[in-house]
Amino acid sequence: MRLKPVPEPPADLDALREYQRAVPLVPGTADDCCARLRRRRDLPDRQTANDWLAFLRALDLAEDTSRGFVRADAEPTPERVREGLREEVLFGPEALAALREASTDDPLTAADLFAATRDRVPRHDRARDPDWEATWRGRAARLLGWLALVDLAAPVGDSTESPEDAPGYVAGDAL
Repeated sequence: MRLKPVPEPPADLDALREYQRAVPLVPGTADDCCARLRRRRDLPDRQTANDWLAFLRALDLAEDTSRGFVRADAEPTPERVREGLREEVLFGPEALAALREASTDDPLTAADLFAATRDRVPRHDRARDPDWEATWRGRAARLLGWLALVDLAAPVGDSTESPEDAPGYVAGDAL
């Protein structure tokens, strides 16, 4: 099962390491782990912390054990993040396939990625969020940002624009 949460990508892998360090070494409940993530990473709410916890699990940087959530004994290397994005994140493979087809003349945008995956957004997400399209367009932009963080995507155009308004991405050196 691929996980849906895709938090805002950090500036670099050192910042990702700080999120991982916010997960306890001693197993704890989801509530305890989310409270710790909120406190240590100054996250705005429990849902954001829960999204980070799920995303760290997708990258194999946190584990859900029989006794609770715990920090994994693994480093957030580019290879590990790439593997997690490829194998564990919903629409990761679709984004990578679309990046392979993109060109500098026709880069992949968040709107393009959303359009390509729109029909496969889980039904319950559509039903519970009246603005689900905007939510999933934002998720597409964040996913492209994560892919760029680990050189699976490369931005085309002015990188000072917000991710949702950025002109687009092409395949990165690691793809």
